[in-house]
Amino acid sequence: MKYEEAVRQLEEIVAKMESNELDVDSLSQQLKTAQKLIKLCKDKLSRADSDIKKILQDDNNG
Repeated sequence: MKYEEAVRQLEEIVAKMESNELDVDSLSQQLKTAQKLIKLCKDKLSRADSDIKKILQDDNNG
């Protein structure tokens, strides 16, 4: 899943929570989904950060 898609899904979950569209059972499931999406986003951002730092370091050394 792409980062943008994960963020879009997170935004949808937040909107549903804010508008009280979710019952208790759905809320629990949506929170679990949100946790997974947040982890995915953090991992992707961390990898991108590492890649960018490596590229910049290689560029400065080259």
